[in-house]
Amino acid sequence: MFSHQPWYHGNITRSTAEDLLSKAGKDGSFLLRDSESIQGAYALCVLYQNCVYTYRILPNEDKKLSVQASEGVPIRIFTLLPDLVEAYYKENMGLVTHLQYAVQKEKEEEPEEEPEPFTLPPQLPPRNISGNESKDCHSDSSRGTDRGTELARPSISDTYLQRWQQIDISNLSEDHQKSIQEYFRTSVCLDAEQVQSGNPTLPHLKKLTQSICKNLNSEIARTLPSLEALQKVLDPPLSPGAGRLRSQLSGDANQSVAFKLEQLTKLIYAIEDKTKNAVFEFVGYDGGHRKSLIPPVMFEVKCDSLGISNKMYLKVDVEGGKVYFKKSKDGPEDKYFVHNKILQLVKSQKMHNRLALVVETEKEKTQRKDYVFDDTKKREGFCQLLQQMKNKHSGKPEPDMITIFVGTWNMGNANPPQNITSWLQSKGQGKTHDDTANQIPHDIYVIGTQEDPMGEKDWIETVRGALRDITNISFKQIATQTLWSIRIVVLAKPEHENRFSHVFSDSVKTGIANALGNKGAVGVSFMFNRTSFGFVNSHLTSGSEKKLRRNQNYISILRFLNLGDKKLNPFDITHRFTHLFWLGDLNYRVDLPSQEAENIVMKIKQQQYQELLARDQLCIEREEKKVFLEYVEEEITFAPTYRFERDTRERYAYTKAKATGTKYNLPSWCDRVLRKSYPMVHVVCNSYGCTNDIMTSDHSPVFATFDVGVTSQFVSKNDLSTDAQGAIKIMNCVAILFTKSKTRFFIEYHSSCLEKFVKSPEGENQENKEGSIKVRFGGQVELTPIIADPEYLLDQHILICVKSTDCDESYGEGCVALRLAESSYTEFSIKLTHHGEHTGHLTGGIQLPKSEGKQAEKLYDFIKVGDDPGAGKGKSGDSTKISSSVLASDISNPSYMGVGYKSNNQADRGASNIMSPRTGPSLKDMTHGNLSPKKSSYDHATSSPTAKTTNPVSEDGKPPEMFDNPLYGSMSGSRVGKDHLSPPDPHFSFPKTDLDADRQVPVPTPRNRSFTCSETKPHSSSAINTTSSGLQSQIITKKPVVPSRSEGGMTGPNRPPIPVKSRSGQPQDLQPKPRDYRDSSELPSKTRPQTRPGQPKDVHHESSQPLKMGRPLK
Repeated sequence: MFSHQPWYHGNITRSTAEDLLSKAGKDGSFLLRDSESIQGAYALCVLYQNCVYTYRILPNEDKKLSVQASEGVPIRIFTLLPDLVEAYYKENMGLVTHLQYAVQKEKEEEPEEEPEPFTLPPQLPPRNISGNESKDCHSDSSRGTDRGTELARPSISDTYLQRWQQIDISNLSEDHQKSIQEYFRTSVCLDAEQVQSGNPTLPHLKKLTQSICKNLNSEIARTLPSLEALQKVLDPPLSPGAGRLRSQLSGDANQSVAFKLEQLTKLIYAIEDKTKNAVFEFVGYDGGHRKSLIPPVMFEVKCDSLGISNKMYLKVDVEGGKVYFKKSKDGPEDKYFVHNKILQLVKSQKMHNRLALVVETEKEKTQRKDYVFDDTKKREGFCQLLQQMKNKHSGKPEPDMITIFVGTWNMGNANPPQNITSWLQSKGQGKTHDDTANQIPHDIYVIGTQEDPMGEKDWIETVRGALRDITNISFKQIATQTLWSIRIVVLAKPEHENRFSHVFSDSVKTGIANALGNKGAVGVSFMFNRTSFGFVNSHLTSGSEKKLRRNQNYISILRFLNLGDKKLNPFDITHRFTHLFWLGDLNYRVDLPSQEAENIVMKIKQQQYQELLARDQLCIEREEKKVFLEYVEEEITFAPTYRFERDTRERYAYTKAKATGTKYNLPSWCDRVLRKSYPMVHVVCNSYGCTNDIMTSDHSPVFATFDVGVTSQFVSKNDLSTDAQGAIKIMNCVAILFTKSKTRFFIEYHSSCLEKFVKSPEGENQENKEGSIKVRFGGQVELTPIIADPEYLLDQHILICVKSTDCDESYGEGCVALRLAESSYTEFSIKLTHHGEHTGHLTGGIQLPKSEGKQAEKLYDFIKVGDDPGAGKGKSGDSTKISSSVLASDISNPSYMGVGYKSNNQADRGASNIMSPRTGPSLKDMTHGNLSPKKSSYDHATSSPTAKTTNPVSEDGKPPEMFDNPLYGSMSGSRVGKDHLSPPDPHFSFPKTDLDADRQVPVPTPRNRSFTCSETKPHSSSAINTTSSGLQSQIITKKPVVPSRSEGGMTGPNRPPIPVKSRSGQPQDLQPKPRDYRDSSELPSKTRPQTRPGQPKDVHHESSQPLKMGRPLK
């Protein structure tokens, strides 16, 4: 189009345009780019007095162009863009200054991806058939044609006949052999002629398949009525679906055999599922456990009684909803607790194999039971089973938490092995599931592949078949998208099928010249009830030296992948979803010289991954805020997944012979899974690793699993006439924008809880330091929600977009959780981003309509992370208090824009609560690094400046247990966090870069309420360091209660009591205030948050003294 013009820069971003003009530095410098807000429009950017002015060029209905210049200047219409530019070289045309110097395009810093071998999309045979050739494909090759190069190419008929002669056809019937040979001899050319004429149906191929499948058609016609009759018997009475399939199959005689077989397969699967459900329902629990469900699991644990450690067994019956407490493995099962009597699980922070159960005994008393498991994975497996049991027996019509499996695998253009179940069960290296949790099926499986040689249907059936083998469930296909050999597939449990809506899919090419699909991304988005999800599977440019090109790939995908709610047009996919997962072969490498290859392999065998991760290109680029801004990645504790010798996982093939010499592909973590969620939502990573036993490719498959909070259609419990009324008030907003533009700005507020987006008045520009501008938005904006019930609002988020008045383009977007203002007016501070770049900050205040309501308790609050017991025993007189190990705290989701806030009744922390962009919520060896909107204790030791969380320290100062790498045997040494790296040995010397010097540990934000806990006695400094020999089961009741079969197994209709602190009508000051180590100077020196630049050192001076408790320490 205008690409040859020096001033036209295509779809570069606004910030890139400003940078180019700033480098030019002359008044009158200009360039044109595509508009970010209106398709088909352009933006004219002009530099004057070191400021950038932007003017929109809009097309009218006749595609004529005009410039939106100053008011009072007559509008001029132009047919061509070059004519428009030429006209505005003149003075007094309504611009701030006339055009003078065209800013040239920057040359690519590195060439486009080299045309190395890649897999093309399914190829058609060579086409050289013209209209006069197709009538006789076997005419003499000397027939006249001007295309000399095509004379040497075999015709489509010759190509297939040659292949036909090379295969063994001895087992084919004679008539089938003749039909196929005749098709390739003449009919394929006739089909080609039909395609050239505009008829793509290939009628001769259809005739051939009908002839070959003649007997199969008759067999289908004979078999189908029998299957339909069987389905009618299995269907409930008056089922509207009965007989529907038969009319589909038999009603149209022209339907293909492939379609009939597909429908027949679906019918058989449906019959199997219905029969299983009916039989299982008939058998019930007394007849034995269902094969397709979770069998009972036994755990060996230790518990302390009077200082003596005793062995016990805990048997978890998920289907029956009971946990049995047994003194011996084969002992009686007369002591148990039903699911609704188990109130909470509390994970120890310091002993990662220790767990406390808070249970309800007789007369609404609670009792705490502490157990020590064999290892951390056993504890996590127990927790997952109990969470599954809670979910299953909750009685809720809709779930508020689901589990998601995310997998990525570069298949290396090779078919998969027969068995891929280890991948789908998260077995292998890294953070993996315990065997006891393998039987738990995930709600959603998202599978991303690259260099996938299989057809779409074949691959989907391969995955569904593997899942059937594991779970005995026939998973439903929700969505799929394929770009050449890049594919994403979403499968879900059948029970969730009707919970999916607004399913979209799209793809973006980033191959050579952004025109080839050998590299790029595919994406899928959907709503699960009222929660939005996005998934992106990308295959980025390969080559260790192509780091900048990979960054460009990421930005292109971010900008042009069209998923999610179209009403959120100002926002890219970063902000469009409650939960966004990005997976794939990102191709970032370990950035070390090729001569270090052997030393790298040695470090891998010693499991010294942290030194290599310090040179991982993706970690470095994220640290420098160039890609994946504000995303979170779980800590990597598995070996590099590329480049292996095929059929083994014991050797890396890091050299490749090429015509230009030897190319090195150093072992690297090419295959990754990252995520980004709205602030203050529940998302926990339970596993992140790779397989050991799938070896057909030079990449190993990577898996990650997550617990994710979801919301459903809200139904108010209040009378609609008395429902809370009022508006969400946002006030005192001030934006700092990183721009040289001098335009005016306004704010747009978007949310699913609003009928339509709301605009603020224009802000007042104020001077700020060079390269940025300060905009103050006076007054307040009122947002009227469609439902004003506070229980509904506390699950909602407001998306914020700062726009310019001159071109209606975004200068930064962010998100605020309404839960911030749960109790009162609250100030917030968020980062603004645009197209993957950090573009500024926004501060302000938010207030919700006043109401006495509160948020409903969520099932995922069942598991908490708490301090170790032993600091003090509960008062025997209080029978309803839960142990202090469930210290109240709440952490904004640090994976999203570093939302911080301060409330008018909280300690003033100001903007210092903004989280580091790479500070992740994940806890090593802990599945719940609690991001729940409810309260939980926070472990400072788990936060790392790089979001790769470091190892928490155990009570004796030693690091916690390390999972052995099954590839290389036991660990000989302990791993350390990235910020505590040991110096590399002299044989592995390479420059170290300290990227984390300025990173701070995130400061958790305080909350006012808890549904789960209350403190009964302060933690003494001596008690914090108690050893396991002093661990006793704390009984917070008037007297010890031993649950009997009748007592422990009570299943009365009454719900478990709500802990005192959350009960309405009871004064909360009667309870001693818990010691909160988040605000204490007693934090361990290694993990104490550093004072941020510009932050007063005495911000927390109130907490430097011991908190006054209910009674003095002894």
